[in-house]
Amino acid sequence: MESLLSLAFDNLSAFEPAKIKKGLKQVEGLLAQICLSGPAKREQDAAAAGEQAQLQRKGLGDLAGDPAFREFFKLQEGFEWNVAQRLLTTLDFLVARGGEGQYDLLILNALDLIQGVLLLHPPSKVLFSRAAHMNLLLDLIEPVNTPAIQCATIITLVVALLDSPANVRVFERLDGLLTVASLFKSRETGREVKFRLTEFLYFYLTPEASPASMASSPTSSSSTPTSPTRDRAGSDTASQQGSGSKTNGGVTLSVDVKKRKLDQHLPGVVDALLRDLDRYKPFGGVLS
Repeated sequence: MESLLSLAFDNLSAFEPAKIKKGLKQVEGLLAQICLSGPAKREQDAAAAGEQAQLQRKGLGDLAGDPAFREFFKLQEGFEWNVAQRLLTTLDFLVARGGEGQYDLLILNALDLIQGVLLLHPPSKVLFSRAAHMNLLLDLIEPVNTPAIQCATIITLVVALLDSPANVRVFERLDGLLTVASLFKSRETGREVKFRLTEFLYFYLTPEASPASMASSPTSSSSTPTSPTRDRAGSDTASQQGSGSKTNGGVTLSVDVKKRKLDQHLPGVVDALLRDLDRYKPFGGVLS
């Protein structure tokens, strides 16, 4: 697996868009191999009979015992083979290059892969406790970007903040709420982007939880190396908060506290959002 990652990283580090595209495809192929199982026995029999076999998707819970996933997870614990870090470096390069949209598809591909890597390896979310990486996402939400990039970035932001109170505190400290609220209120914001922003606001107003499930994951057993950066996640931002419950994932704030924060930017809107959450329970009734 190291050789595959090495080839992908070499291409991601290149300056030519064609090589970067190839590197992104190589990462996508590696993740696909991990997330897709081989054909089932009956499908193999069907294939032998001339019928096409279809790959079976694996749930995240099914991956814990998969040798390829366990090897991938171990490699992600170190800086050298961390895919999320390499993708963020590539994304930063593409954004800095600017241009007239020739890098948009590469940016979208990089954002999609970052989402997938963070879901497969939640400890990599610690990267977004760094202001530079969080600011990169906030920059991509700005209206100078295409609606497609804005929507993909909002989804990536949700994944980066999910079960990561320390990252949420960084997002708040960098005026992320102001950025989201300003875009939400703007008449120039398109319907699809506003829909994604509404989803984000619903997500932000849900109760926070520390990533305790990671501790009980089979992939977090004593046989799996522990990244030293994971224990430091959010330590800086936690000390800056005046209230809240401290967990291993940072300082958690209550829904009421977050409501007051958001009310500063969207007065009169937050109550309606909370009523919708209580009525429609889009997240399984976690507010009940």
